[in-house]
Amino acid sequence: MSFDVLALRESFPILKRTIEGKPLIYLDNAATTQKPQAVIEAITSYYVNHNSNVHRGVHTLADESTRLYEASRDSVAQFIHANDRKEVIWTSGTTEAINIVAHGLQQLLSSQDEIVVTEMEHHANLVTWQQVSKGAGAKLNVARITDDTELDIAHFESLLSTSTKMVAMPHVSNALGTVNPIETLIPMIRQKAPNARILIDGAQGVAHGGVDVQALDCDFYAFSGHKLFAPTGVGVLWGKAEILADWPVWQTGGEMIATVTYQDATWGELPNRLEAGTPHIAGVVGFGAAVDWFTQLDISALQAHEKQLMSVATEQALAFEGLELVSRAKNKIGVLSFNLTGSHPSDVGFLLDKQGIAVRTGDHCAQPLMQRLNVPGTVRASFSIYNTLEEIDALFSGLKKVQMMLM
Repeated sequence: MSFDVLALRESFPILKRTIEGKPLIYLDNAATTQKPQAVIEAITSYYVNHNSNVHRGVHTLADESTRLYEASRDSVAQFIHANDRKEVIWTSGTTEAINIVAHGLQQLLSSQDEIVVTEMEHHANLVTWQQVSKGAGAKLNVARITDDTELDIAHFESLLSTSTKMVAMPHVSNALGTVNPIETLIPMIRQKAPNARILIDGAQGVAHGGVDVQALDCDFYAFSGHKLFAPTGVGVLWGKAEILADWPVWQTGGEMIATVTYQDATWGELPNRLEAGTPHIAGVVGFGAAVDWFTQLDISALQAHEKQLMSVATEQALAFEGLELVSRAKNKIGVLSFNLTGSHPSDVGFLLDKQGIAVRTGDHCAQPLMQRLNVPGTVRASFSIYNTLEEIDALFSGLKKVQMMLM
């Protein structure tokens, strides 16, 4: 591989921390990734040198802030291969991005319409569409997963029809790491449900690189910055310009208007019409810095490294007596979800933390999925580009100690 993971780790100050006197092993990347020095410096520089509101002033600081803010939009547009920069809408994260689409669709639905989601949804994608379907009197169809925690393609296809108005699904499951074959599913949806809009929850998918929204031909792709080495509180809704241009507005207020009288108002053009109010400017600047930093790396080498981490972790999990591997999909990335026999996930996570190992435990905002899998929750170790094979070894050594303590 053409990159040095140890050298890469030097870009992340927090990885030098210790927890309980032990070196931090951070395996909670599906919840949020750590931030490289380049991002930290970009945010600091913004506040120290440029802080001002955007788009609304003619003074130097306003001009500088606006240029930085819009440069980040250009970086993200190039990163996901958007057809036009105005298709990149800044949001507070994946959740708000999905809600923007849902708010608009609810006004277009009738009781004869249907929405399709999957059993592996994060609550942000499940509950949002659940509430939209209830509000509109539409039907919510849930595509099953197999016992191997993969999407049941045949069942998914059977749910598609001319009544389907929205298909919303994850690129990668946050709780399982399952990679959905959206490259083949989207053409299927176009054929079987020609009236449907397609939204991809890309919160877990985008951080691994290689997302090309034009090639995918979905209608919307939603993702957060903080899972791509950027700050929390900022995300993106990408949508086809011809759809977003007339999409019902999400919020009203400053910046998104064209004209206002005491009696009425008209909306501005993209992207402003969907970006009401003062945005998280520093977060957007940090987002742009994260994308610029990430795209300078050898993405193919990073993907190969992540694949190796996943392969080694899975191999060790399968060989670990008393460990039940919950995520069993053949094509998975970034997430190892498991339980220790006779142990509660929270106890396992607590005892791993005492060894400096940070994992996530619980239902991972996927309660119906946990019910489907008949588990109270899982221990989730999730990997990023700065994790090492030695950290994988340390995880399983730590689990041995946990197992002995809980026996």
